[in-house]
Amino acid sequence: MCIALISTAHPSYRLILIDNRDEYLNRPTDPAKWWPAPHTNVFGGRDMQREVRGTWCGVTKGGKIAVLTNYREDTMPPPSAISRGAIIKHFLTEDGGSVEHFVENVVKTGIGKDAGGFSLVCGNIGEKLAVISNRVETQSQVPWIAGDVVQTVGLSNSAFSDRSWKKVLLGEELMLNTIRYSVENNDTEEQLVQRFLALLCHDTLPREGRAEDDGLEAYIQDLRETILVPPLGRKDLTGLTDDKLRAARLHEKVEVMGEIDVLGYNTPARDPSPAKNQQATAQPLGVSGLYGTQKQTIVLADNSGNVRFFERTLFDEHSNPIPAGKGDVDVTFKIEKT
Repeated sequence: MCIALISTAHPSYRLILIDNRDEYLNRPTDPAKWWPAPHTNVFGGRDMQREVRGTWCGVTKGGKIAVLTNYREDTMPPPSAISRGAIIKHFLTEDGGSVEHFVENVVKTGIGKDAGGFSLVCGNIGEKLAVISNRVETQSQVPWIAGDVVQTVGLSNSAFSDRSWKKVLLGEELMLNTIRYSVENNDTEEQLVQRFLALLCHDTLPREGRAEDDGLEAYIQDLRETILVPPLGRKDLTGLTDDKLRAARLHEKVEVMGEIDVLGYNTPARDPSPAKNQQATAQPLGVSGLYGTQKQTIVLADNSGNVRFFERTLFDEHSNPIPAGKGDVDVTFKIEKT
């Protein structure tokens, strides 16, 4: 249940974006870096689970910025549905004209209509940002945020207009308070980054009445309560009771059929036949095992055109915790205006 918080409230920064990516901890993911050719102007992580190599958050040398969250719906998208990571990748990599033109194209052509629900915040740093959903019918329904308006807003795994999620409301409040406190105390940029990391680690997940190894399904309704999602579940199915084993297999059945997974990402179809999925402990990458906050991102765009992209990876590819600071990427570059 990812969360993205965006603010223009700090007087030293045109834009601040902080983000938690919640995923299965073993999902193959590239750390944030400059992308390979032909998209060397894009900086961000990449989802290596799907061939499209999409992303959830990225910036470009030219000042484009985009972040995507998904949300659950009652209907499953078809296996042929476009990846949401491909949509944000398209915005970051293609010269599609103005942001308004991109928005118009998404709405009119129905790009992503078959995909699961998502909210995509995209635009140019220092200008208004569009909040695109693949469920809007007209361009007039697309909200615009930031720009020269001082505001702090959040979005998570629901429609942008849904104000019922505690983690979003709490995140907005904590971000605004963090910025105010930082300004009042004349923090350095490094101190501001550390304060945002503490915010992204805010854990208020209800745990009463649950076993230590209860997984995602047991907590799914409560994930809207907490900014940080601690590791949930277990790495394999060894030693599970019959009831828990059946519950785990029921969840995996959805994944096997190539439908959308619980947190909203599409996954490749796998053969559900017993002959090819015999091992109860052989968990497929990216759709089972431990689930939680996998990566934390902080983007600071200052008034001089400098962009700092800080990413902290919390778990390695084996779902083992990484000591704080050992999985960090910290890059600063200047926006190149053409």
